[in-house]
Amino acid sequence: MKKFMKEFKEFVSRGNVMDMAVGVIIGGAFSAIVTALTNQILMPLINWFLFAVTGGKGIEGVYTFLNKAVDPTTGLVDLSNSIYIDWGAFFAAVINFILIAFVLFLIIKAINMAHDTAEKARCGYTAEEYAKLVKEGKSQKEIKELAEQRDAEAAKKAEEEKAAAEAAKNEPSSTDKLLMEIRDSLKNK
Repeated sequence: MKKFMKEFKEFVSRGNVMDMAVGVIIGGAFSAIVTALTNQILMPLINWFLFAVTGGKGIEGVYTFLNKAVDPTTGLVDLSNSIYIDWGAFFAAVINFILIAFVLFLIIKAINMAHDTAEKARCGYTAEEYAKLVKEGKSQKEIKELAEQRDAEAAKKAEEEKAAAEAAKNEPSSTDKLLMEIRDSLKNK
């Protein structure tokens, strides 16, 4: 039982599970906002438009009755005892879906743009260089590998330049070389 609880604790404490839980909670709250927007703002506007166009029927008044029950005392249709297709509820659900899909599209697009910007910054490419690599069909992994290869070559070149500068520092100057030649020549005579 201890092993099971330990595995469960590890599973729950993973970042992905917590992120998913937060996403579900925020998604539920977001869904409530979109539903309110649809039912309280958009549907009345659509109904007003349809009311004006159809001459008295909005979406909410459009039913297809499969079995119509009429209240004998008032002569009005009794919706609680009727069997019908409620087109207004269907259209509201479709509008909710379109709104949620559109907003999610915008959110994902913004996240992808932020991710691309961070990836560009991480790889050290300018926007033009990065766009060129993407147009060439390079994947994110390939672009990162190219950046690492470029950085390794730059580090190697810097190390070579540093070694050459160190060697030049230890090498005698042209004046010192000339004086050493004169000294050697005097020794040989």
